[in-house]
Amino acid sequence: MKKTLLLIILSVSTLVASAQVTVEAAIDSIEMLIGEQVHVTVTATMKEDSKAEFPVFKPTQQLIPGVEVLKSTEMGTRGKDGGFVDRQVVYTLTSFDDTLYYLPPFVVKVDGKPYESKSLALKVVGIEVDTTRVDQFFGPKDVQDNPFLWSDWSLLFWLSVLMLVLMAVGYYLYMRLRDNKPIITHIRIVKRLLPHQKAMKEIEQIKADKMQNAEDPKEYYTKLTDTLRKYIEDRYGFNAMEMTSSEIIERLEKALTDDTKDATMMKAELRQLFTTADLVKFAKYSTMINENDANLVSAIDFINQTKLENMPTEETVKPELTEADQRTVKTRRVLKSVIALITVVCVVLLAYVFYGLYQLLN
Repeated sequence: MKKTLLLIILSVSTLVASAQVTVEAAIDSIEMLIGEQVHVTVTATMKEDSKAEFPVFKPTQQLIPGVEVLKSTEMGTRGKDGGFVDRQVVYTLTSFDDTLYYLPPFVVKVDGKPYESKSLALKVVGIEVDTTRVDQFFGPKDVQDNPFLWSDWSLLFWLSVLMLVLMAVGYYLYMRLRDNKPIITHIRIVKRLLPHQKAMKEIEQIKADKMQNAEDPKEYYTKLTDTLRKYIEDRYGFNAMEMTSSEIIERLEKALTDDTKDATMMKAELRQLFTTADLVKFAKYSTMINENDANLVSAIDFINQTKLENMPTEETVKPELTEADQRTVKTRRVLKSVIALITVVCVVLLAYVFYGLYQLLN
């Protein structure tokens, strides 16, 4: 008796659980034109922890002869009351035969047990063609190109225009650069005489004019002291040409060492020479020929004892540009920089335009 009652309870529980699982199929339109598409939504209602297996179709696989399944889309799960959920799958169908189709039930397995939906009907309607008006029909069209869209080409067009403008500006600047002749400067290496060599060369000229100088002692001592002043200026670096004789002797007192007899004698002779020269030039002092010769020898001895022979004999002379030449050099430098920049920009634009054309045409 107890076993019989238990079997009855289990059977009723199984029937109740089975009744709680439902599978429904709904079609969005029971009628369509040839080649159109309809959608069949299959909904499985089941417990939340149940597993459902919906029918699986490959693309263009036929559901029945004449009806193809294009694709199936999983719509997800939607919760319901009492711990139940709805799970939906949408099947997209099409057909190319005008007839009435009966779609078989969709079978969904829930926890391994199959459940069927109801059957559906689908009517495919053909398009009526008036064969008596053949002139209204046209043959098949040839292969058509993609439509021209200005938005696809506008950027490349304006970049091309910009590139042409930059090329024109670059050409104009190039012509300006070509017409604007460069400033060519030459650095010269000038060989120059050492201070003592120049001084001795001028003293040789004074000695050659001895008879003429004897008649005019003022001119003689002027030439001799000017030669010594130039030598002292080049040798010791102070402006002896603008200084008085006493100022020169005072500066030489600091420059010459007093630790030798020759230095002391040399300064005394030099002081005597400048003193005699001042008397001749400003006090009309008359000198003897031997006195002139002695002063000339004193000048030569001073030069020989103070000369520097290890000084460079060559000098690099860099020409100084005028203000106009400097502006010309600066202008040419700016033109070259701008032309180089324009060239780089044009190359980049050209590469980008060709790449864009390749993308659009392929």
